[in-house]
Amino acid sequence: MASLSAVLLHTVYKLENLGMGTLASDVDDLTSYLHLSLGLKDLGKNVIGFPQVLPLLSSFLERLVQKNERLIETAQIKNIPTVFHGVRAPSLSIHQYIDRIFKYFGCSPSCFVVAQIYVDRFLKVTDGHLTSLNVHRLLITSITIAAKFIDDAFFNNAYYAKVGGVSTSELNRLEVEFLFGINFRLYVSVDTFTAYCTQLEKEASSEGLPVERPVRTCRLKENWSNTAPDDTRCASPVAR
Repeated sequence: MASLSAVLLHTVYKLENLGMGTLASDVDDLTSYLHLSLGLKDLGKNVIGFPQVLPLLSSFLERLVQKNERLIETAQIKNIPTVFHGVRAPSLSIHQYIDRIFKYFGCSPSCFVVAQIYVDRFLKVTDGHLTSLNVHRLLITSITIAAKFIDDAFFNNAYYAKVGGVSTSELNRLEVEFLFGINFRLYVSVDTFTAYCTQLEKEASSEGLPVERPVRTCRLKENWSNTAPDDTRCASPVAR
């Protein structure tokens, strides 16, 4: 019998995608250089390396977490525990965790921008704050949802949970909590997507990192170990 999260996700993904196409297709129509400069394209299985969006997103989130924890320490903001909070911060840094997810998820780089948008929506609705205790679970949940929503093919939660260092049942629970938290608002407009890309490009400027400017755009519990998950026999790819 299908789990509640699987049924809910299957329903909402299909409904949201009716007449919408994919986010990547919308972005194809833009003439801006911005998305290619962040590496938001299909790198292909034979290409080695990580798109620039990953270190920029990691840097942005690490700065935000540090800022929030300073404010919590001085009692300027409240830190209300949620199902996304762990007892202690995982040993993997945000940068290592995001790189791990990209390496084993096989999802498009655009998923990471969309996931950031989802996390912002969730925190805004729940009046929450990103900290070292919740950032990893929010990332694995939001990127899982983004991969299912905008990519043509994806794995099931058993595989994603193994990559993220959580149990399948926990990821299912986090996914449902997250979806209800954002009221299943998964669609991201091109304008919103581009605004977040611009924010990440500014992060590159603040870090003093060079950003290449191509001429056109293309398509877009505490395990947390560094080891690779078992082979993909633990989960079957699902194509929409």
